[in-house]
Amino acid sequence: MTDQARLRRPADLDWTLGVLVERRAAEHGGRVALRSGDGVTVSFADLAARVGGVRTLLADRGLRAGERVGLMMANTLAFPIAWLGVASAGMAAVPVNKRSGPRDARYVLDHSGTRLVLVDHTTRDLVTAALDAVDRSVAVEVITGDGWPDAAATPPVDVTAAALANVQYTSGTTGFPKGCMLSHRYWQQMGQGAVDLLRLTADDVLLTAQPFSYIDPLWNTVAALRAGAELVVLDGFHPSTFMRDVARFGVTVVYCLATMPVLLLRQPPAAHDRDHRLARVSCSAIPPELHAQLERRWGVPWYEVYGMTETGLNIGVLDDEHDELVGSGSMGGVLAHCEARVVDADGVDVADGHEGELLLRGLGMMDGYVDDPEATAGFFAGGWAHTGDLVVRDEAGRFTLRGRRKDMIRRAGENVAAAEVEATLVTHPAVLECAVLAVPDDMAGEELRAVVVTTADASPTARELHSYVAGRLARFKVPRYWEFRDALPHTPSERVAKHRIGPPNGDLIDLSRRAPA
Repeated sequence: MTDQARLRRPADLDWTLGVLVERRAAEHGGRVALRSGDGVTVSFADLAARVGGVRTLLADRGLRAGERVGLMMANTLAFPIAWLGVASAGMAAVPVNKRSGPRDARYVLDHSGTRLVLVDHTTRDLVTAALDAVDRSVAVEVITGDGWPDAAATPPVDVTAAALANVQYTSGTTGFPKGCMLSHRYWQQMGQGAVDLLRLTADDVLLTAQPFSYIDPLWNTVAALRAGAELVVLDGFHPSTFMRDVARFGVTVVYCLATMPVLLLRQPPAAHDRDHRLARVSCSAIPPELHAQLERRWGVPWYEVYGMTETGLNIGVLDDEHDELVGSGSMGGVLAHCEARVVDADGVDVADGHEGELLLRGLGMMDGYVDDPEATAGFFAGGWAHTGDLVVRDEAGRFTLRGRRKDMIRRAGENVAAAEVEATLVTHPAVLECAVLAVPDDMAGEELRAVVVTTADASPTARELHSYVAGRLARFKVPRYWEFRDALPHTPSERVAKHRIGPPNGDLIDLSRRAPA
């Protein structure tokens, strides 16, 4: 056990989000709580008033505690204000990705039982089209500007911390998403866990650039509120200007994931690489071979952290183990509010050093999937959350991610983790992002297909990339089929949506030994 016994259990978990907003307004008043990328600021006191105005609007529209309200808007300050207003009105927010098509938006809004949708001018027409095929009445309320709504504030609705705050739909990398039921206590646990893990204080400035329909900007909001810190909200993740904004706004802490580290490293060196206040970067899935390079580039430590929508924040690297773990791929150890096991396909615990599925239990987990008791029972089978992630635990109790259980490719009797091949491939300087998929094969059972997006100024051959991977991984892990594309589809959390890649767009390059090069 290391560093504050792997961090203390969060306090004040019985607060609702409404109480949290009111407490911070009383404590911090005119200090900046939220800042947009175009310079608009909202103080803690003003935040409480605007959140109270959202509650008034919802009540005026005839909604009551327990009902569900969709949120489909661009990344402006109106989104977190609306979210906190819905939750503090005793209702459940249903965030919807503004980049969704009508079909995806319709599924989320209909499946969740949404009564009203808060939109802006960028999403109004899409939501209207999506709701045309919904066989019930769903109202649409248009938000205008960061200052909305201009209504007298009413106090938070008196609900408990066990009340539902969100129906949060997962990214859906393999099909339609599931709606995770998340309580106020879930968010308090997640927010305070982040405060402790990231060592946040009222002097910190956080920054988020992901869509607010995803879970990360929401827990960033709660963490900032719990710490009394400022949160900067960008309209999206723009690799060419992201670190400039970090420097411009005096940001001290950033969270990122997926392809963001690789895209940032691909940017040309700039003066703001070192002219900033950034103290630490928290990241999920840091490419191990790029970890040291990321730290050298910006002169800041990068810390691995693990969690999922269903389970909250669970595993992380702490300060006193950071130096040892740079480049190792280790996610650190389980945090104090959780327990973890590693089991085989039969649910039997495996010894340290052996691969198995990560199981978790503890505080701050979802209440289940909405209207899906079978999936809920399967996820929490035996009282443990079955993450579907394959990990190895070392003798020090620290975990390394090997891949997803459902993203393993069985090639000629060998198990290949697609994530391992992808993590190796993106370290090639010409590769912007990639995906490794299974291809049925009569002889091998399954073969590997690599779909690659290259940087704008590079044009590597399939043979070059094949050789690059072959020089770093076992031969059976090297893809046989290669395909180049201009872009890959993404989930709201910026992960590659493999189920939407589909068949090859053009010629598939076969680099098998039994085919011509």
